[in-house]
Amino acid sequence: MNKKSDWKVHLLALVMVVIAEAIGTKRFQLGPGTVMLLPMLYALVIGMFLPALRLVDREDMDIASPYIGLSVMYLTAKMGTTIGPNLSKIFTAGPALILQEFGNLGTIFFALPVAVLVFRMGREAIGVSFSTSREGSLAIISDLYGLDSDEGRGVMGGYFTGTLFGAIFNGLLAGVLISTGLFHPYALAMAAGTGSASMMAAAMGPTVAAFPEMEAELSAFAATSQLLTSVDGLYMSLFLAIPITEWLYRKLGGKPAAGETKKEAAK
Repeated sequence: MNKKSDWKVHLLALVMVVIAEAIGTKRFQLGPGTVMLLPMLYALVIGMFLPALRLVDREDMDIASPYIGLSVMYLTAKMGTTIGPNLSKIFTAGPALILQEFGNLGTIFFALPVAVLVFRMGREAIGVSFSTSREGSLAIISDLYGLDSDEGRGVMGGYFTGTLFGAIFNGLLAGVLISTGLFHPYALAMAAGTGSASMMAAAMGPTVAAFPEMEAELSAFAATSQLLTSVDGLYMSLFLAIPITEWLYRKLGGKPAAGETKKEAAK
């Protein structure tokens, strides 16, 4: 590894963090929901301009990639510290917190047909449709296909889109669902734990505002859901989501991978 480039990546990351934290969290009302702009969003936007300013090159990006998983480890540990004081209330939810992972498979059946049949996407559709494209999804696709693959480009596109617009969407959606009165506050809090800190915070804003007397319990359910999404969601993605996405992609007549096309031509 190039030590100079390695230190360059750390220095640039430090500068971006300082700038993003100096800006701080911004909240504003948008329709029925409360939108929160977190420092992570500012850091991402700053990072998007670094290649254009010739401050980073391909080598720097390759060096920075493995640190995503390391960062997620610290984030998961922090979320875990909010669970302990409310364990008794969490246990009363029974298997709901575990079984909720099956709901995450809905992204496949909603998003994949649109990606393949409407937008005519190739195997990028697999990377962007098998999950909500958060940090854990990046790790899975990177290990199975590589981030330089079509699937890798798909999950990265979903990751950037989710970071930029996911918080706004979740804040608005939470506000709409609360106004219907159809869901228990615990269910709304559990649904907020999508595996993204910014999305969870955006969804929890209007939820806590609607049920302020239950703030501690709701925060515990959301944090637990967030943690479980990162833990058992990994196995759900590996053993169910990816195989189902691959199967449905073929059923929808998706384009084969470049390697498969060459094999068919050779035959």
